[in-house]
Amino acid sequence: MFNAIDKPQLMGILNVTPDSFSDGGKFTGVAAAIAQAEKMIAEGADIIDVGGESTRPGSDPVSADKQIRRVVPVITAIRALDPQIQISIDTTLSQVASAAVAAGASIINDVSAGQGDPEMLPFAATAQVPIILMHMQGTPKTMQDQPGYDNVLVDVIAALQQRIAEALVVGVLAENIAIDPGIGFGKGKQDNIDLLAHLSRFVDLGYPVLLGTSRKRFMGSICNVSEPAELVTATAVTTALGVMAGVQLFRVHDVKANRQAVDVAWAIKQAQ
Repeated sequence: MFNAIDKPQLMGILNVTPDSFSDGGKFTGVAAAIAQAEKMIAEGADIIDVGGESTRPGSDPVSADKQIRRVVPVITAIRALDPQIQISIDTTLSQVASAAVAAGASIINDVSAGQGDPEMLPFAATAQVPIILMHMQGTPKTMQDQPGYDNVLVDVIAALQQRIAEALVVGVLAENIAIDPGIGFGKGKQDNIDLLAHLSRFVDLGYPVLLGTSRKRFMGSICNVSEPAELVTATAVTTALGVMAGVQLFRVHDVKANRQAVDVAWAIKQAQ
């Protein structure tokens, strides 16, 4: 699937959780979730990323059963709403991924890169489902306590290369792998900035790169903004920079603004 991407794709975030950092509790009911999915599709989302577990700093894990109860009815309803839209399941648990795929999801978005569940990578391989491998130092509960690196760029690239190798060993096809440097996941402010300054290094690894900066706290500290919803413009700036660096997937809350950023930046990049 990922090898068929011919232009940057927007992944609209649909958190069906009570406690996500920016939109927790807004879309916990199926009706509210479907209305948001419909809005994001109309605004130009290529993928709807459904998650039933918050991974905000300090968050606790959510059981597979509870995640499944949250996400499966929503995925089923989105699939009925739009048979063509790509749906990704944001989970670290193979049991959740399996239930989501059975309901109509077509991509796994795993913030642990297969380390949260030893069965995740084998499941992706057997089911031949594309999987996004994200870098995270620690767990959501502890990742922002004291993140540290010898060299954040070198360390994150090495860690992702290791996870790619593990995925390939168990049978995940190379064309079904994408990577994510994990902005905000076990990273300090300068770490995030350094990674964003060198996105092309991740693109050079030869796998599609997903960028997830949407409404992240480190941008608020740069812009002197405390409310995540006020970081739409800041997010769109990173999206445009990502397009110019060769990033192909963007996970965002605010589809309309980022659709404009992608389309303008893509037109400019094509003219280079």
